[in-house]
This record gives sequence, C-alpha cells and structure tokens, in this order.
Amino acid sequence: MRSVVIAIVSCSVLVLLLPLPEGMKPEGQRLIAATILMAGLWVTQAMPLAATSLLPLALFPLLGIQSAKDVSQAYINDKVFLYLGGFVIALGIERWNLHRRIALNIVNVVGVSPKRLVLGFLIATGGLSMWISNTASTLLMLPIAIALLKTLDDEQSAKPSGQSTSHSAGLISEKLAVPLLLAIAYSASIGGLTTIVGTPTNNQAVGIYNDLFPDAPRISFAQWMIASLPIGAVYMCVAWLVLTWGLPKATQHDSALRAELRTRLQRLGPASTAECRMLIVFTATAILWVFRQKLEIGATVLPGWSLLVETWFGVLGTSMTADQLTSGAGNFVNDSTVAMLMAVLLFCIPSGTKTDDGKNIPLMNWSTASKLPWDIMLLFGGGFALAGAFRTTELSEWLGQVLQGPLQQMPMWLVIATVCLLVTFLTEFSSNIATVSALMPTLCAICVSLKVDPRLLLVPATLAASCAFMLPIATPPNAIVFGSGRLKVRDMVCYGIFLNLIGVPILTAGTYLFIKPLMGIP
Repeated sequence: MRSVVIAIVSCSVLVLLLPLPEGMKPEGQRLIAATILMAGLWVTQAMPLAATSLLPLALFPLLGIQSAKDVSQAYINDKVFLYLGGFVIALGIERWNLHRRIALNIVNVVGVSPKRLVLGFLIATGGLSMWISNTASTLLMLPIAIALLKTLDDEQSAKPSGQSTSHSAGLISEKLAVPLLLAIAYSASIGGLTTIVGTPTNNQAVGIYNDLFPDAPRISFAQWMIASLPIGAVYMCVAWLVLTWGLPKATQHDSALRAELRTRLQRLGPASTAECRMLIVFTATAILWVFRQKLEIGATVLPGWSLLVETWFGVLGTSMTADQLTSGAGNFVNDSTVAMLMAVLLFCIPSGTKTDDGKNIPLMNWSTASKLPWDIMLLFGGGFALAGAFRTTELSEWLGQVLQGPLQQMPMWLVIATVCLLVTFLTEFSSNIATVSALMPTLCAICVSLKVDPRLLLVPATLAASCAFMLPIATPPNAIVFGSGRLKVRDMVCYGIFLNLIGVPILTAGTYLFIKPLMGIP
C-alpha cells in the first residue's frame, strides 16, 4: 500500500511541475494536482475515506486555491443536514425493529416458491433501501435468507438415506442460494438509487449540482423519486428475470419455507406502540418530502405545501415586500428542513415504553443517534469542497472547452451511454460516492460546454454509480452477501456483468423517457 501512496503522490507532484496549459489559471493546475491526489486515495482507499476528505481544509489554503474560511464552509450545508436527518429517522426505524416487520411481511405476502421468494426479497430489500442505507438493508435481509436456506438444508439432512434427491431440499438450497443472496445485494443498490436519501451518492451529486449552479432549477426529493422510480422498477424486473432464469416455479419444500417465515413473524408478536408511532413519523416524512414542491404528472398538477409558507409568513409578519414574499418565501424551506424537523421530533415523541423508574423512553436517544456515519458526512464535505474549488478557479469552464470538441460530434444519447458505462465499471473498483465526488464537477463542465442542462448528464451518471454488480468489492451490499460463504466470485461476475451492461441502455432510455420530462429539462 505504501508504494501505491507514493505513486499517487508522485503523479500529483508531476502535475504541479508540468508547464501551465494554455488558458488555465495557475490555481486550476494546482487544483488538478489536489484532485488527482484525493481521487487516487479515494479509489485505492490507501487512507480512510473520511481522512482523505479532510485534505482540502489543508491543501486548498496552502496552495492558494481557496481561503480556509471558504473551504471550511463546504463541509456544512443543507444537503449534509438532509442526509443527517434522514439517517436519524432510519436509525429510529432500526431501533424499534420496524424494518424487520416490514421485510418479513412483504416476503410472506409475495410467496415462498423459488421465483416468488427471490421476488419477495428483491421487493423487500429494495423498498427498505429507498429509505435506509444499502448496508443496513442488506444486513437486515441476509439473516432471513440464510435462515430460509438453512431450513432446506436441515430438511435434506433429515431425509432417510437412499431417498431420491432429484428434487431434494439440498439441491433446491444449492440452486436457490446464489440468486437469493444476489437478489439482496442487487436490490439494495437498485432501491437506493430511487431516492435522494437512499444512498449518499445521490445526495452528494445533488449537493455538487446545487453548489456549481446556484441559480439553476433545484432537484427536489419528489422530482428525483418520481423520475428514478420507474428506472429502478425496470431494473428490478430485469434483475429478477436474470436471477431466476432456470429456477423451478414451485417445489415440494415450499411449505417448510412458509412455516419458517410465519415462525419469524410470530416471534415478532403484534406491532408495539413504538413501531406504530415510528411508522407514523416515517410516513409523514415521506409525504412531506414528496409533496413539498409542485408536482406535474402529465396534465395533473399538484401544488406543493411549500406554497403555504407565504401565507404563514404573512400571519407571522415579515419585512419582505409582497413581490419578495411571493417569489422567495418558498426558498426558506427545503427537504433538509423536513428531515431535521422530523428527526428532532423523534427525541420528543414518547415510544410508549418506560424505564424501570417510570420515565418515558422517547423514540430516539442520543446513544442511538451517535451511530450516525460521521465519516460519510466528512466525505460529503470533501466532495463539496472540490466542487466549490472547480467553480472559483474556473477549472470547470476550462475542462468543458477542452472536451467540447470531441463530444460535440457525438449525439447526446451516446454521450450519456458512454458516461454511464464508464461510471458503472469505474465503480466496480472504487467507492461510488468517491467516484461521484471526483467526476461530477467535470461532467457538469462538459454539459456547460455542450450547452445542455447539466441534469441531463449528472442524474443518469449518478444512478450508474449505484449499478455495479460484478465484484464483491464494488459495493458494501456485494461484500456483505459474499461474506456469507455461499457465493463464489464467478457467480457474482456471471450475473453482474450482464446487469452492468444492460444498465447502460436502461439508464439512457430512462433519461429521455422519465428524467428529462419529469424534471422539466428543456
């Protein structure tokens, strides 16, 4: 690893020593060197991701790229608080085991025949991953899948010797293990791409876009979800067809699996008061996120509740003029406002349980909330710092001009497909959020040079960063299921490479069918 670090640092220093390219500012060249250093450390993980993300705080002031005051402000903004609030809510869901009840009920309703079972795990894991982290979703569903496979193994070991095994539980277990475990990993990634809070990658990309284009139309939670959900649904269907190819529709052991699921549901017992209250908070948060801004679905227009802010300010009294109130009141509230309001309420709402001395236990406490992934918060800051520096040094504009010539001759759909292919396979070897942090400023610059809306390239590229299915190291869900010991690398590669490749046309078509019209991209 030491040789890797030396090579990365050497490349960064070499860039500093090269002649200044024509049209580039000196600060831009130094920023490229810093970006190469950070991207290399992110990709190789020679240093912890969070530690690498802190480098701008030292390098940018010392290299004259940005002042310490300016670069430090990138580490705290509304997108960071959106993720923070969303994760507190997710921790509340996990604290009271609501996620386990939801998952078991979904799988129980869908069915337990091999193909239905895979579908149930796809839906349950993907649905959970829309709201809680991909890693948490995978860790939740994996023990359930292992228990179901163990039920088949135990049933096979109980059979008398000499009994026919052509359709034995053991053989079904062997055939079902790979698609079932991969269904958990793949759907965790696919479900996460459908909402801004589903994976840090989405939140990071939106934050970089807002930072680079402060006057451009915002990407709201509802816009992202409505545009990405159909793409995720199509991808999920394709994954199900690929994973269940060759599986039988039903077996003689379905009743044993159904009994195992029911047993686990019975162990949970009836929903507790805490679970019900947590579900209410979770549902209210989702509704407030989705309906905050005006939604246009075909000819149907749903006014967002943020329009009520103007009336509310009028009741409170304000120094703004009528025109300022009409045009700017809605900007006071965004998705992070909802996230933080509901997260704070969790510390106030009683769970319905009490301590031994009779004190009410709230839905959330600080010992649980302290499990927040602070390293991811710092990673956000590092990406935002890079994006801000690309803007202040005008490096984005310079890169856009350089790349404009080769890309101008390509149709936009081919540019989108090429970028999605690049990001998908790059993410196989590097952290998806690190890939987004390093690439998004450049992609935005390319869009400016091509005179197209940056969202046309940024959104599908960000979705592609969640579509790495080929290697165990590609994503945490892949690594977790591989660690179960029931998968081989070739199993993941055989299924994953096809899903990687089929994702490119899915994302490209989805850009024109859903992202472009539903986000109002001209």
